[in-house]
Amino acid sequence: MKGFIRQRLGISGAILGTDGSRVGRTLLYSFAAIAVMVGVVNILNVITIQHGEAGHSLLGPLIAEGSSWLSLILFLWIPWLAWRAAPPGIRPRWKLLLHVPAAAAFAFVHVAFFDVLRVLAYGLMGKHYVIGAFLPQLLYEARKDLLAYALFIGLFSLIDHLLRQPGETRAEGTSFDIRDGAKLTRVRLDEILAVSSAGNYVEFFLADGRRLLMRSPLRSVESELSPRGFVRTHRSWLVNGKKVTTLKPDGSGDYTVELGQQAVPLSRRFPDALAKLRGFT
Repeated sequence: MKGFIRQRLGISGAILGTDGSRVGRTLLYSFAAIAVMVGVVNILNVITIQHGEAGHSLLGPLIAEGSSWLSLILFLWIPWLAWRAAPPGIRPRWKLLLHVPAAAAFAFVHVAFFDVLRVLAYGLMGKHYVIGAFLPQLLYEARKDLLAYALFIGLFSLIDHLLRQPGETRAEGTSFDIRDGAKLTRVRLDEILAVSSAGNYVEFFLADGRRLLMRSPLRSVESELSPRGFVRTHRSWLVNGKKVTTLKPDGSGDYTVELGQQAVPLSRRFPDALAKLRGFT
């Protein structure tokens, strides 16, 4: 689970290392841009509140806006994680529904935590902060947070697009980078027959007989390769649908998928996989 979260956040392995991966740079630039933009909005809010309440202490607006800013930045990983799992261009489109609970969770924790920060801040000054009814406050703040969530998803996508090198999009459509620590092996998609889970790693079975390991959960690789013709046939296997040569029934609804000399199980627990593979053969 820890490996999956780190992979999705874009902070695993060499993602933020010396290789300067695009995902790592997207993460850094996006978070920096959001921190600055939201900070500017919070400062403008403080100025507006102070102007409307001339003579009142500046401390109250500063605590209110500062706690909101800090809470938002601390939980910015929620929209980032959701964007990594379900970017706007993902297929099938129903996976975008992931953003519904993610946006709701983001709004909830943002409001709940800035309330906690305000209570602590006032407590340190020997004062009492009255939160009031939480649900009306949450519903009010959620309208702004949901808009912010949508803007963050758009910003992640925009920065990721701007950081792409010329020709990278085309290359990504026909190749896949297999990382083993600092080592990177770029292979064509049509060279990959299947991918299997191997503990904290996945093993790529290539048409030329090579087997390459990469530290990653299988579900992470599946999210990247399923839009490009790869099908999950078993809890531990992913196959290249375009390389399937034979589908052999084994009885009880199970099958053996043959990709040349490579044989892979197809479990009856994955009924959609059989229909998808029949579409390739």
